[in-house]
Amino acid sequence: MELLKREQIAGMNIHYLFYPLEYFLDAQVRAGIQTIEFWLGTPHFFLSHIEYTECVRVRKMIENRGLKVKIITPENCTYQYQFAAQEKEQYKISKKYFKKALDAGQELGAEIMAVNSGWGYWNEEREEAWKRSADMLAELAEYAQTKHIHLAMESLRPQESNLATTVYDVRRMLEEINHPYLKAMIDITAMGVAGETIDQWFEVLGNDIIHTHFIDGNPYGHLIWGDGNHDMCQFLKALKRNHYTGFLGQEITEFSYFEHPEEADLRNMKMYERFME
Repeated sequence: MELLKREQIAGMNIHYLFYPLEYFLDAQVRAGIQTIEFWLGTPHFFLSHIEYTECVRVRKMIENRGLKVKIITPENCTYQYQFAAQEKEQYKISKKYFKKALDAGQELGAEIMAVNSGWGYWNEEREEAWKRSADMLAELAEYAQTKHIHLAMESLRPQESNLATTVYDVRRMLEEINHPYLKAMIDITAMGVAGETIDQWFEVLGNDIIHTHFIDGNPYGHLIWGDGNHDMCQFLKALKRNHYTGFLGQEITEFSYFEHPEEADLRNMKMYERFME
C-alpha cells in the first residue's frame, strides 16, 4: 500500500547529539533516507546571532552522500533564543539569530524553516507575549521571502508555551500576520496532547500546512514509530486523504534513543517501508 514517497521522509539529527555529523549522515544513507531536516545545533552545526558554520563544506558532505537538506530547524528550546523573547536585548539578539538561520538555510539549499510561537512569562499578560511573537514572526517572514524559504509554524505543548498550543492558535497567528511565507506545520505530539486530529488541522488550515513532525507518541514523547500508541497507517491515510505531499520530519527527541540512534532510525524506517513503493 503506497501512502508516501521515500523522499518525503526527512531524517533529523537531534538524537545523534553524541555522535559526529558524518556518523549521522552515513546512518541516514544506510537507513534508506534521502531527505534531511537539519537541526542547526552543536556539535553538528554552530549557529549564533553573530556567525555560523561554513556551509559549503557541510553541504558538500551532505550532497556527496546523495542527501539533500530540505528543512532547517534552528535550536530554540534549549538555547537562549526564542520567538517571543521577553527582554529587549534578548528579543533583538533572538531576531538576529533566526535571520542567521535563514542565511545558513539558503546556503544549505533548504526550502522550509521550522518555527513556533515561542513563549511568554507565565506571570505576564498573554497578549503582551503574543504581540512580541507576532512581530518577530512577521519580520522573519519578510526576511525569509528574500531567501526563498517558507516558515512553517508548529504548535507547542502547554508545558512548553502559553501562546500557540492549538490549531486555532496557529490559525490566528497566520491570519494576523497574513504573509505568504508564513505557513503551518503539524507536530503530531503537540496535536495529540491537544486532543486534535490530522483531519481537524486540514479542516482549519488546509493548504497552509506545508510540513509535519510525523512521529509516534503516547501522546507525549517524540518516539519512533511502533514505540507509541498512534496508528501509523491511519495517520498516513489521513495525510493522503487531505492531499498532503510535503515532508515528514523525524523529530526524535526521547533520550532513550541517544545511545544507539542509528538502531532507532533503522527500526523506524522498517515501519515506513510497508507504505512505500
